[in-house]
Amino acid sequence: MAEALAEQLIERFFRYLAVESQSDAKATVVPSTPGQRRLAEMLKAELEAIGLADIHLDEHSVLTARLPGTMPQAPCIGFVAHLDTVDVGLSPEVRPQRLMFDGNDLLLNTKEDIWLRVSEHPEILPYHGQEVLVSDGTSVLGADNKAAIAILMTLMARLKNSTTPRGDIIVAFVPDEEIGLRGAKVMDLSRFPVAYAYTIDCCERGEVVYETFNAASVTVDITGVTAHPMTAKGVLVNPILVATELVQMFDPMQTPEQTEGREGYWWCNGISGNQSSARLQMSIRDHDGVRFEERKAFVAQAVEAIRARHPRARIECRIEDSYQNIDAAMGNDRHCVDLIFQALRQMNITPKVIAMRGGTDGSALSARGVPTPNYFTGAHNFHSRFEFLPVNSFVDSCKLTEELCSLATKPRRDSEVLASSQA
Repeated sequence: MAEALAEQLIERFFRYLAVESQSDAKATVVPSTPGQRRLAEMLKAELEAIGLADIHLDEHSVLTARLPGTMPQAPCIGFVAHLDTVDVGLSPEVRPQRLMFDGNDLLLNTKEDIWLRVSEHPEILPYHGQEVLVSDGTSVLGADNKAAIAILMTLMARLKNSTTPRGDIIVAFVPDEEIGLRGAKVMDLSRFPVAYAYTIDCCERGEVVYETFNAASVTVDITGVTAHPMTAKGVLVNPILVATELVQMFDPMQTPEQTEGREGYWWCNGISGNQSSARLQMSIRDHDGVRFEERKAFVAQAVEAIRARHPRARIECRIEDSYQNIDAAMGNDRHCVDLIFQALRQMNITPKVIAMRGGTDGSALSARGVPTPNYFTGAHNFHSRFEFLPVNSFVDSCKLTEELCSLATKPRRDSEVLASSQA
């Protein structure tokens, strides 16, 4: 049965990978690229062929569908996967392949001489003797998040005519997760009336995420005063130098490259300008809500200090919240998280609780009132040409998803494992 399931998952996964669907952060529409729409339309046709109900594809390419339950009294639960793959400057075309890992370096691309070397990626060593899915090294693999799409589509087909106890299940496929959770933010929640949901959007087998960053974006626009260099003294205000002066007000030890775990940071990740104006862009991240607010306040204070130093410059600052820590948004009701630990225990998988240094669609949905923790696809090295997905882990992610559908029908008193005790 496991072999048959593996083949179903791989067949779907490779089919979805054939649709180029990188998102584009420069776009101002959702979805940001036409490939995401094409993939959504493909999935819609497949859901119709499977026979799901209430299939709906909206103008933003958010696709939802309902699998009717076998237990009307059981809660309706949801699962979410994102349509886009990340653009990290690699090819948008994915050429996946199946390789057996025998403990030695894997040759991904003969022509380009690209190798996944064990010395550089020892995380592959536990999968000695297993089949792994990889790209040809010119692109990411795209398990983030097409592995999740394959899992949900495979499971919907398997469960459609099954009498397995379950409530209604609603699946949602959303665009542009990689560029700010845009699809989850515009999703019509009236079409997703679930008690809680799950994203399948983290890495190795056993990973569980119910803590993410609180996140905000900062844009500072600076208009200086132009002047010819021959008469510039006391007149010219260089907006580029004003922007760099602002950057220097932030602790260089509180940046992404200097922090880990639950440590927050400021990240000055964009600066552009000319003689008359400059723009500085920054990200703020922190798991702790109080520290997050303090970081935003410090940005505002730093901008005020720069205004005082350069009164003839016009400086405008916008701070916008991007997403919220899932843990804080869920409050005290952790039933959906408890069920993940129950399912892992029944599958004899050791949980690996991660305080994610990022966000998922679940961050946006939890903030909107839908508790949405996250668990593993099985893949490693997201956003890298050396991304790989062990087939056995892929299968286990699908089995975990099916187990959660069953556990959701049980009374809440059956949920015995507290998520907080697993951290």
